Amino acid sequence: MPRAALALFIGATLAATATALPAQAASPSTHAAGMAAADAPAKLTNLAHLDFLLDDVPLLAGVPGHTTYRAADEPTTRAPWVYADRQPDGSFQRVGGGPITDPARGWYAQGAYDADDISRAAVVYLRDWKQNGTATSRTTAYQLLRSLTYLQTADGPNAGNVVLWQQHDGTLNPSAIPKELPDPSDSAESFWLARTVWALGEGYAGFRSADPAFASFLADRMQLALGALQRQSLAQYPTTQVANGVTVPGWLIVGSAGATAEAVLGLSAFVAAQPGDAAARTALARYAEGISRLQSGGIGQWPFGALLPEANSPTFWHAWAGMEPAALTAAAQTLGDSALQRAASTDLAQFTAQLLATGGPDNGWTPTPADRTQIAYGVDSRLEGLIAASDATGATGLAALAGAQGAWYFGANRAGVPAYDPATGVCVDGIAADGTVNRNCGAESVIHTELSMLALDAHPAIARVATSLTHTTATNGLTVVEAESGTTTGPVTTVTPPSAWTGSANWSGGAYLQAGSGSTVTIALPAGHPVARILPIADLGPGGSGTTSWSAAVGRFTLPLGRTDNVRPGEQGIAPSPVFLLPQTLPVPVPAQATSVTAKVSGTARLDALLVQPVVSHLGLAGTTSLDVYVNATKLPVPQKIAATGPVTATAFDATGHQVGRAQTVGAHGFVVVPPGGFTTVTPR
Repeated sequence: MPRAALALFIGATLAATATALPAQAASPSTHAAGMAAADAPAKLTNLAHLDFLLDDVPLLAGVPGHTTYRAADEPTTRAPWVYADRQPDGSFQRVGGGPITDPARGWYAQGAYDADDISRAAVVYLRDWKQNGTATSRTTAYQLLRSLTYLQTADGPNAGNVVLWQQHDGTLNPSAIPKELPDPSDSAESFWLARTVWALGEGYAGFRSADPAFASFLADRMQLALGALQRQSLAQYPTTQVANGVTVPGWLIVGSAGATAEAVLGLSAFVAAQPGDAAARTALARYAEGISRLQSGGIGQWPFGALLPEANSPTFWHAWAGMEPAALTAAAQTLGDSALQRAASTDLAQFTAQLLATGGPDNGWTPTPADRTQIAYGVDSRLEGLIAASDATGATGLAALAGAQGAWYFGANRAGVPAYDPATGVCVDGIAADGTVNRNCGAESVIHTELSMLALDAHPAIARVATSLTHTTATNGLTVVEAESGTTTGPVTTVTPPSAWTGSANWSGGAYLQAGSGSTVTIALPAGHPVARILPIADLGPGGSGTTSWSAAVGRFTLPLGRTDNVRPGEQGIAPSPVFLLPQTLPVPVPAQATSVTAKVSGTARLDALLVQPVVSHLGLAGTTSLDVYVNATKLPVPQKIAATGPVTATAFDATGHQVGRAQTVGAHGFVVVPPGGFTTVTPR
């Protein structure tokens, strides 16, 4: 979980749900901004709030292993405060991480600044300079990169690794409270090393011609980072590991495709600018290969072609740190590897389309949509991936989905209010499942919001769609029905474990049914459900045996749906728990008339829940225009009746986001055809 999202969402400020932030003047410690309801201006990028978070950082001389470019000549750098708490008057107070532990020195338990935010902020300013020619952004990027490289350990056994936290007076805090791993933070590779590589790669590409001396310094620091990675994760290539019986790559940075993807973004930029660097090219190819190996499921099979983020869990997807599709697209372009692009496009056209129809980039599907908080990090990850892949492949369907995803910032979200104000650069720190808005606007949130705005500004057609869709009219995707809600016969007991979290998945609803041989469980389906695929979730780890047969009640008839396993042999391996909560898709869909499904157990089963996936899921957005997206969960074309009350334009896209045939005019309440594993958009004529 990102520190900003976790810490702020559980804080007392979560209850601040005002729909407008009154504009006020900025001061050295506060910054006010309004969430305007008016149409977005022509330019969406506004770095004012991120600028407000920046502060001067003194470079402390004589700290072993830590120096930076022109340290003696330029004794200060710049860095963003990690958090910005909204005050009752609508202004913002810059704060550090954790409680203040030394008021006299202004020290926090963690620090005022961290390498994660410094590196990603540098990427924002680098991209703004490149895209808009903003001179101040060049200067800020330069200072942020100097600040970041000061945190990188330059010599000794930890050379190339990075200290995470820094106090306001420049003091490094390698062991923050609460403790984070690795501890000390430069004692092993980390997310912050991966993000340092991201910033160094884009920084080198940006300054290579503009400031060759500084670019040379950045290249040296990239080599330092690569050296650290080569003796750590890259040293494991091509070793594989096992997680709950699934073979996974053993050479990802901290075992995470999310961390590795952010390094791949930097390596792609670096190799594109320095194609003769064999070590960087090899690292890029190997890391991109590792990310692609975590693609899982497919059409109608959980997780529907997603690139999973963590090697140790085949049943956990999260939106934050979800740059894998964008990273694979960048690597595919740099390396000329079409297989990497196919993996990215599959995630975007199949999984991301399903994600949008289910309500957007929830923080976590574990494997049910369990953490439905949504933050800018997750939104930006999807948006940047969709735009990059659309540019690279010409898949216009991905551009259409990008417009739908970008609309989150402008009101098409669970709260139904704008999450970003282009007039001030203020965002929100997240929106909870119930629509509660966290009105704080910390570094991570504004960084990823502005990365999204830069991408939208570079794609005016997508931006026009995103800003014109201001509310959600329909989300009809995955729904969850708990097994323990059913009626039972035979040896069945309800079990409530001490924690819903197993270490790599969640028991849905915090409980499950322990069912013995010959028992039955009849589970009511949601009223008004469409034709749907049923995906029962059972623990396939040790202790189960046999299979479970499933059937549906359709009026007076019983419709056999298929069988699921109660156990799946395989080593636990690096998985944190032997519990293996994998959704299994039944081969026969249930008709809309089905009222319930019944499980008949042969052997021993631990039944958790059902995922109900419409054969055709539906996302509806509206505002000054409208957009409906229909997503096909099967390998056959499916006709779908639409809700439009007048003539509309329907455009079909295949399972890679490419258009199928010509756009068609469809009359009121007419039918469209949704391609196999693809989606169809409906827009005003």
